[in-house]
Amino acid sequence: MRLQDYDTQTQFQAKVVATKRISPAESPDEVRELVLDVDRGDFVIEVGQSLGVLAPGQSEFGQEKHFRLYSVADVPERLDGGQLRLRVCVKRCSYIDAYSGEEYPGIASNYLCDLRESDTLILTGPYGLAFEVPAEPKANLILIGMGTGIAPFRAFVNHLYRGDTGFQGRVFLFHGARSGLDLLYMNEESDDFAQYYDNSTFQAIRALSSRPSWSQRIDWAAALESRGEELWNMLGESDTYVYVAGLEIIRDELDKVFGKIAGSPEKWARRKAELEAGRRWIELVY
Repeated sequence: MRLQDYDTQTQFQAKVVATKRISPAESPDEVRELVLDVDRGDFVIEVGQSLGVLAPGQSEFGQEKHFRLYSVADVPERLDGGQLRLRVCVKRCSYIDAYSGEEYPGIASNYLCDLRESDTLILTGPYGLAFEVPAEPKANLILIGMGTGIAPFRAFVNHLYRGDTGFQGRVFLFHGARSGLDLLYMNEESDDFAQYYDNSTFQAIRALSSRPSWSQRIDWAAALESRGEELWNMLGESDTYVYVAGLEIIRDELDKVFGKIAGSPEKWARRKAELEAGRRWIELVY
């Protein structure tokens, strides 16, 4: 579904309660978590859904608003006053013009990163429900997130272990980043997942670049193949679900690694098709 196809007619105002950088100061990338309060008692959003942000558009191009989607990064919280408190994770981005070679700041990400406490913004949605809690209480979950793609999984894991879901299954969380400085919610600034490390059903595995200073790609092979046999056995079980979030490039890279784990690309293609047909392989890529 293209961004221009989303319905943005239902709009509501949110207030910035807090904004903090969650990437270490030494990291070249600025990633912030924004805490937003929505003062509308009838507004409901579930873990796994996304919000739309309407940032000021480029007036020189006749664009009044600039629309982008952001996943909810934690379990929504209903306050005593009726407000709904949400958290989103935003990386300050820029892009290179393919024709001029000039670098331009990303409109929505820079708008959000520049917001300060007490500022207001316009939201739309909610949209979709990419990742649902499986009906089987002892299901296996393989969560694979790249960069800020870890945000929906942070909400998902908190929901599984803190909520009244009855979930008793295993969770394998793979977080891909260029270096340890780029890991989100798993660094010195914020290590939310640490509260689950003692749980025998939860494992968090880091997938980093072997040479981050060379802008080397994330080494998914090292992280996934280290548990290759166990993952392959899990993927053969009828109650295993795989949820993937991150840049679109992750799709081809994972197919390559799982093809090796399976023994051949053809064998993996058949297994992945079975998972997709049963809605047990779900991707949220951009």
